[in-house]
Amino acid sequence: MGNIQMDFLISTANAQAAAGAAGPNNMSQMLVMVALFGAFYFMLIRPQQKKAKEAREMVSKLAVGDEVVTAGGILGRITAAGDTYLSIEIARDTTIQLQRYQVVQLLPKGTYKSV
Repeated sequence: MGNIQMDFLISTANAQAAAGAAGPNNMSQMLVMVALFGAFYFMLIRPQQKKAKEAREMVSKLAVGDEVVTAGGILGRITAAGDTYLSIEIARDTTIQLQRYQVVQLLPKGTYKSV
């Protein structure tokens, strides 16, 4: 009686191994990989590139009188603008210099006075 059960288990194991050997074909695996890359591109890469482009455009258009927020959270008004550096007034008679790319947000006019 023990041999009958043993033979039954062995035949089941052989049947499972044979079914797994067929596997999916290479074309369907390639389509899945292409679909995943496309999804990552449209959901992650493209939006980040668009956001970076908008930030570069904003920084390049900064001018004297613009009210900005820096990466450190400092609010101020641009008093002088060069190619690489900006002078920002953060309080009456207090001006700091920082690199252009440290500006992260351009504020609407009048925000600096209201704070």
